[in-house]
Amino acid sequence: MDVKNSHSTTLSTIKPRAVARPVSPVLLAKTQEAALSEQDIEQLRQLKARDQVVRSHEAAHLAAGSGIVLGGANFSFQRGPDGVQYAIGGEVNIDTSKVSGDPHATLQKAQKIQAAALAPMQPSSQDLNVAARAAQMAVEARAEISKQLNPNSLAMSQNATTDNQETKRGNTLDIKA
Repeated sequence: MDVKNSHSTTLSTIKPRAVARPVSPVLLAKTQEAALSEQDIEQLRQLKARDQVVRSHEAAHLAAGSGIVLGGANFSFQRGPDGVQYAIGGEVNIDTSKVSGDPHATLQKAQKIQAAALAPMQPSSQDLNVAARAAQMAVEARAEISKQLNPNSLAMSQNATTDNQETKRGNTLDIKA
């Protein structure tokens, strides 16, 4: 092999480059903002504000939902004109199932679910729906607890329902006649 006809580059022909110094993120952000248009700066301001609202909203759910939260918060992002990802939406998954065979624990869990759903300063419509379902779960748990405390109330309730149905049937028959 002829060394003179080789396609390799020798070290003497490589020009030295300046070594990049690390730039502080704050200085980099200020430099990037200076290069942005007024419209981009306004969009960036809105994205930063939205990011803060979304993150605090989901943090409120996480804090109030300790013990029923399934994982952490999940966010949807939008890239800003500065190249940074900003949270524009989020969700926290919680366990909303009843505690099988234990209405007292179900009642406590329903109250916890409701507190977690309503924890943010401005609950979303989804948050309000979750809170309403938790309130219904609490009503059902209280009814089950009541049945357990007074088993005769169920029998009396069924007898009263039967008596009312008979009375209604009797009145209906009288009206038709």
